[in-house]
Amino acid sequence: MNRAWHAGWRAGLPDLVGREWDVLVIGGGITGAGILLEASRRGLRALLVEGRDFSWGTSSRSSKLVHGGLRYLAQGHIKLTREAVREREALLRDAPGLVEPQRFAFPDYGKSLRKRRTMLAGLALYDLFAGRRERHWQDADAFALLAPNIARTGLAGGMVYTDAKTDDARLVLRTLVEARSHGAEAVNYMTVCSLLKEGEQVVGAVLRDDAAGDCLFDVRARLVIDAGGAWAGQLATGGPRLRPLRGSHLLLPAWRLPLAQAVSLMHPADGRPVFAFPWEGATLVGTTDVDHRDGLSSEAAITRAELDYLMHALQAQFPALRLGEDDVIATYAGVRPVLDSGAADAPSKLGREHAIWCGQGLVSVTGGKLTTFRAIALDVLRQARRQLPGWNDALSPCPIYAPVAPPTATRRMPAPLLRRLAGRHGPQAQALVDAACDGELEHIPGTDTLWAELRWAARAEAVEHLDDLLLRRTRIGLLLRGGGAGHMERIRAICQAELAWNDARWECEEAAYAALWTRHYSLPPRTNTPQHEA
Repeated sequence: MNRAWHAGWRAGLPDLVGREWDVLVIGGGITGAGILLEASRRGLRALLVEGRDFSWGTSSRSSKLVHGGLRYLAQGHIKLTREAVREREALLRDAPGLVEPQRFAFPDYGKSLRKRRTMLAGLALYDLFAGRRERHWQDADAFALLAPNIARTGLAGGMVYTDAKTDDARLVLRTLVEARSHGAEAVNYMTVCSLLKEGEQVVGAVLRDDAAGDCLFDVRARLVIDAGGAWAGQLATGGPRLRPLRGSHLLLPAWRLPLAQAVSLMHPADGRPVFAFPWEGATLVGTTDVDHRDGLSSEAAITRAELDYLMHALQAQFPALRLGEDDVIATYAGVRPVLDSGAADAPSKLGREHAIWCGQGLVSVTGGKLTTFRAIALDVLRQARRQLPGWNDALSPCPIYAPVAPPTATRRMPAPLLRRLAGRHGPQAQALVDAACDGELEHIPGTDTLWAELRWAARAEAVEHLDDLLLRRTRIGLLLRGGGAGHMERIRAICQAELAWNDARWECEEAAYAALWTRHYSLPPRTNTPQHEA
């Protein structure tokens, strides 16, 4: 079944929320979306609600990597790494065009033979988990061909390995689309005001429709699952303590930092890993790992100290390119829901395991990694099974997504582009191509995005605000200077009618988006106040 969110679909909400559900999932990031999919494909009547937009939080602001995590392996988290590698392989198999292999190159400047041997041993274990073998060591000349702009002084060679990358926000949307094909429903801009209770038993939630004038609904469910990520645990007590960590990133034009491979390096100041890799037509650089102390009620943003930290790494690794902050197209920052060990460890030393805790009629989950969303969902449903009498699914892993044939078009389109559309849009890819007007199957300059993807998102992907369209359904707000301001006239021509916005509404949305982009996605302002973040 191919169901899109269409214009005016919220008119059916009274009927939707009037039903009684088996499972009400709170949180529209990748964890919530994964739970919705695994529950619905196993016969449960499942509804997901998200107080902001789908993937508004951490799930659109990750490092875009689908990876096992060599760092976690080095810290002794073998079980987590093995699980993540296996889930990476499943995503590569089931989501071609959305999750794609990414070759990494790690330069070695000969400072520690012991560290080299340790990393090569770790890579061999990485291969074992994935069921493959690769040649990892390259001498200096061979390595320089893989990463021609890196610093050559003292280069002894380097290691290469394969992980994967994705568009995280599209991964969430693809998962929600798949869940809806199994009869699930998902609603954005629907805030949970409180839990419904009968005695101590949770029996649903009071929801507020923020997109339609603060309408209130009582929604009943046999089980509520709180999958709010960094925001999880606000509905009930008893969960683990979280330590919110911020990871900030830069986007640069591909021509200023041209990379055929991803380059992973150790930061010259503190030895933390930093990476740069080609992503969606630009080059993505990340990441910092610092305590986030600004609260969770508003969007995170990169600080001046974090910008300087990442630029220092780039300038040290690619000295010949003479990179400066004027080369940065956009920035973004996400807050990771990391379990607090209670120790005064550096943020990078903390694990990325998930935690689940249960109440009467309520299961909560937080932590974990983007890569392992399916494994987390199955763990949650194993706990949920105890509170759903009569439902006894074995919860064995299934293929994550049903196979999708690439779309066909009246004009010739390259096979990799058709594969990309199928991966990102799943069963809706053909409808997207069919909806394109003249010139809309061309790329938006400087990106891998088609103009037609804007039209389809505006028509069929539950866009309520302009930032939904430009920062999450598509990523042109990250890939173009000024968040795409230079193309706004054409964006408006394509999308305004699809969204059924009048001129006043469009102009209000455009002004709000420009202000949001300046506050949270542009370069941070200079300050004379010393900052001590790393």
